[in-house]
Amino acid sequence: MVQPQEQIRIGLLGAGSVGAQVARTLVEERELISARVGTPVRLVGVAVRDPEAPRDWRIPGELLTTDPEELIDNSDLVIELIGGLDPAGDLVERALRRGAAVVTGNKALLATRGAELHALARHSGAVLRFEASVGGAIPILRPIEESLSGDRITKVMGIVNGTTNYILDQMDTTGAAFDDALTEAQRLGYAEADPTADVEGHDAAAKAAILGTLAFHAPFTIDDVYCQGISDVTAEDIEAAAGSGYVIKLLAIAEKQNGGAVLRVHPTLLARTHPLASVRGAFNAVFVVAENAGELMFYGQGAGGLPTSSAIMGDVVAVARYLRAPAPEPPTISDEIDLPALAVENAKTQYYIDMQVTDQEGVIAQIARVLADHHVSIESMRQPGSVSLEGEVDDDAGGNGAQVQIVTHLASERDLQATVNALEGLDVVKSVDSVLRVEVEN
Repeated sequence: MVQPQEQIRIGLLGAGSVGAQVARTLVEERELISARVGTPVRLVGVAVRDPEAPRDWRIPGELLTTDPEELIDNSDLVIELIGGLDPAGDLVERALRRGAAVVTGNKALLATRGAELHALARHSGAVLRFEASVGGAIPILRPIEESLSGDRITKVMGIVNGTTNYILDQMDTTGAAFDDALTEAQRLGYAEADPTADVEGHDAAAKAAILGTLAFHAPFTIDDVYCQGISDVTAEDIEAAAGSGYVIKLLAIAEKQNGGAVLRVHPTLLARTHPLASVRGAFNAVFVVAENAGELMFYGQGAGGLPTSSAIMGDVVAVARYLRAPAPEPPTISDEIDLPALAVENAKTQYYIDMQVTDQEGVIAQIARVLADHHVSIESMRQPGSVSLEGEVDDDAGGNGAQVQIVTHLASERDLQATVNALEGLDVVKSVDSVLRVEVEN
């Protein structure tokens, strides 16, 4: 068990945009933080690669060090803001093995080695906190872990990447093309020079693994998450969605289904009446469904040095209070439930299918027959520029083909994928131009 501390020594690993803000807060607001903790809190060092590198806040030279191992060994609480897997993973492991508390915002590390690090923390009696790893300033992980610990969460669904939300929002509200919206996101600092982790969904997938682990008390990694990014979303998709009353968002979803859990990240059509549909710009939001609490939504700034440093400092104060007056057990996560991760084919969802078909009699009948053969029913069907279809394609649409857009009812992902494959094999279907999942309000 951790012994009560009369002074909390803090070591900071990394001094990027977030790290510099955390260092500034710990130095300039030391008296305030100490008062909130109830005992003196002191930043004893900041480990960096290059002490001379320019930073958002000038860290006092006597605090800078290039020896992170020595800093860890002389700290009661280690804040890891290096990011990535190496050397961050080894440094966090070193801290936990010696019983030092760890606060991190490293989603990639937690989504890859989370179960191992939680087990290590339990064994050594250390505390591992990571509120900043999902949703920036939004307090979402502690409410899931603590406030809802007496309930059963069945689904967590969220916009957890500000870059992609900004891009899709610009495409929806201004008609911008994907490349133009991405360039603007980079100019504003929302997107990195290499935006792959964001636009291909990898960042959101790491967060989905963390959310699923916390919500369902079962160990998941990023390898358990189906991942599809937004780079293939076109202006035509955005326009078609808007015409049907939808908006496209990149969602991270963790949901209990069929005795397991399906974790997935992909572009999703949301009805404009859904609470998540109104999340604009680079903001984040997480929607939680629990058996007793019902539906809850957490909303706020999801990226940037200041919002993320706020989440880090919230964890720092909570952990420092624990170190001052330890509880019988450290507040860490237990992977207590054997809940298997299921392939995305086991998910229950709806599809939006946009296709070009020949302009001839009987087309809709053939399409409907394919859906029925695969146990999929049609919720709505429309032909852009025409009234909603009740039977055949409008012969007056002109040209040698027509565009048809279908939204299916809820069905298994496996049946929906088979349906799309069968539609592509029909002679009357020229092309299936877009297939997107649809999320309905519970």
